[in-house]
Amino acid sequence: MGRKNLTVMRLGRCIAFLAAAAFLLPFTILLMVADQQYHLTYNTKRVFYQESDFYKINGTYYASPYAVTTPTLPRTQYLFENGSQHEGLLTRDKFMEVNARMVARREFLRSECARLGLDGSGHKAYAWEYLINRQYHVIWCNIFKAASTSWMYNFNLMANYTAAFLDKTRVVLLELARKKYARPTVEMIKKAQADSITFLIVRHPLERLASAYNDKIVHAWPKSFHDKMGQRIIKKYRKLLSGDEPAPKERYPVFEEFVAYVLDEWKAKRMLDMHWTPYSRFCTPCKFNFDVILKFETLDEDQRFLIQLARLQDVVKPEWRNSGKGTNTLHNMNHLYSRLTRKQLDGLYNLYKNDFLLFNYTVHNYYDVVQEDTETKG
Repeated sequence: MGRKNLTVMRLGRCIAFLAAAAFLLPFTILLMVADQQYHLTYNTKRVFYQESDFYKINGTYYASPYAVTTPTLPRTQYLFENGSQHEGLLTRDKFMEVNARMVARREFLRSECARLGLDGSGHKAYAWEYLINRQYHVIWCNIFKAASTSWMYNFNLMANYTAAFLDKTRVVLLELARKKYARPTVEMIKKAQADSITFLIVRHPLERLASAYNDKIVHAWPKSFHDKMGQRIIKKYRKLLSGDEPAPKERYPVFEEFVAYVLDEWKAKRMLDMHWTPYSRFCTPCKFNFDVILKFETLDEDQRFLIQLARLQDVVKPEWRNSGKGTNTLHNMNHLYSRLTRKQLDGLYNLYKNDFLLFNYTVHNYYDVVQEDTETKG
């Protein structure tokens, strides 16, 4: 009788085990599939180039644009102007020319980061101004006054806002974008970089500063944050800088007053406005790997290259949307900087030194237009 009961108990345990396995198996499979999909989405590096896709010119290897793939798209022949239904795309030769330019910029940035020691553990990475689009596998560090309006518009399109809505809304584009793109952490960026194109757009630091001054100070909306800032600048610096000379009549700070304010804020180690903060500080480009470095001076070709590389031609167009007021022609730039002293220009160079060095900009021509130092101008 005992042996029979033991057999029945063993049989019952087997049935219970099989029943549990039958119940849990679908969930186990589901978890395995979900885990696989997670790693596919987040940990599969976008394959830009493979060894077989390189060809050699004068001893230098270049990557063919036909090699661009993504984790979700099969290898397909790239679209170029010839025979393409998309307007404004680069020809194959032009694409390769810009690609070589991007390779040179990446290598220059890496070498300068190492030379200046900015890629070491003693320097903190900042993720505050980054936007990550997981659908199109693109990461952008937003530098204000460097085509930021254009690409904020594009990132809103990529977040499925319609062009019709974006063209008529009065909501600030950055505010709309942050509803779709949460501010990421450093870890989030580094994880997303595994299968994404990371890019930023840079501009000559002193041109960017002049653009910010023109847009945010000269043409500040009445009673806005920057209008109130301008009144504080006038109150503190107008009499100080003019000395015995007639004070300026402008209702906004003139350029030398604005520069004096910026330099004093920097020297006091107070946080600068995002429109003229050095972009090497809030993008910390030595702490992340950038695939594409666009420059304001070659923006038209550079952004066409990026659009093709990221396969965004059906979503965004290489348009230049500038919300700023006025222009920054060479004449206007020379006029503004002719108001400064060499000491002020020295101060600006020191403020933006890493921006100059990391992205291969020079300040030399500006010394030809500034004034000689005087006791009244600081």
